[in-house]
Amino acid sequence: MTALESIGICIIGGGRAGGIHGRNFASGRVPGARLLAVVEPVAEARQAACEELGIERAHAYYSEALDDADVDAVVVATPTQYHREIVVAAADAGKHILCEKPMAMNAEECDEMIAAVRRADVKLQIGFMRRFDANFVNAKERIDAGDIGNVVLVKSLTHGPTTPKPWMYDIRKSNGPLAEVNSHDIDTLRWFTCSEFEEVYAIGGNYRSPEAREQYPDFYDNVILNARFQNGMQGSISGAQGVRYGYDSRCEILGERGLICVGSLAGNTVVSHTTEGMATPIVQSWKNLFLDAYRAEDEDFVRCIHEDRQPRVGGSDGKAAVMVVNAGNQSIVERCPVRLGT
Repeated sequence: MTALESIGICIIGGGRAGGIHGRNFASGRVPGARLLAVVEPVAEARQAACEELGIERAHAYYSEALDDADVDAVVVATPTQYHREIVVAAADAGKHILCEKPMAMNAEECDEMIAAVRRADVKLQIGFMRRFDANFVNAKERIDAGDIGNVVLVKSLTHGPTTPKPWMYDIRKSNGPLAEVNSHDIDTLRWFTCSEFEEVYAIGGNYRSPEAREQYPDFYDNVILNARFQNGMQGSISGAQGVRYGYDSRCEILGERGLICVGSLAGNTVVSHTTEGMATPIVQSWKNLFLDAYRAEDEDFVRCIHEDRQPRVGGSDGKAAVMVVNAGNQSIVERCPVRLGT
């Protein structure tokens, strides 16, 4: 792949995350790449994606896209339970891959995906877009510069306003909110501590999804996970779905001699004062908050292919997060701390 060639991109999965990536590549805002096709099994959604993105190639099955010689790379944005199958097939077809989080359902699936991309000598980037967000990157730079001394504790929360999709109720198929909501928090803790999780203790409960309680008694829409890291640092994660008040993503890094805070619930700095009281706009969706990070993530993925270098966040990072999700879910069920294997 030379710098003069434009990489042909196919989006596999036309949902929310797939739509963001698709719009980035279709808009021309990602140099060195062009959107060629989309894969979406639902006919109406497939047609709508083509119209919005201004493309003609649309497939009901991902195998059709992998047979297309013009497709150089794929973005996998399907439900998690399909990631391993699609990523392995894409690697075998010689396509570079940006796989949305969570990487897979368990460590074994991650290992299969990592082995496949190594055999095929293609790139695999995992969609932890907070590593490309300017604010999170700046926080990491301040940590590394020693602004607050050695890190003691990293606290990260993600609260989403919308109720879970019905397929998420089955923890065996979705891995629950720890996977769907908190994968980014897990990766953030690994990134900011420069260490691996050693032990986790998690508690979960279903407070906002009564329709799931009878058929899926193990489902939780609220979770707290506390962690000990191999280097002795501490971590804490809060996750919630269906909170309604807005999209809430914040992180605190407590050091020996200071504190770094990242993120805000406020949509901007405007505050209104009226007879009704004081009010400020609130962030309504992750799709708005991290738009620039998604574009930077897509840009870096394309540069990795052009420059033949490894992605900033790859398969080993995705696997590490999946292992924490699985350990956290085990801890919720067993009501005790769970140590992670090396």
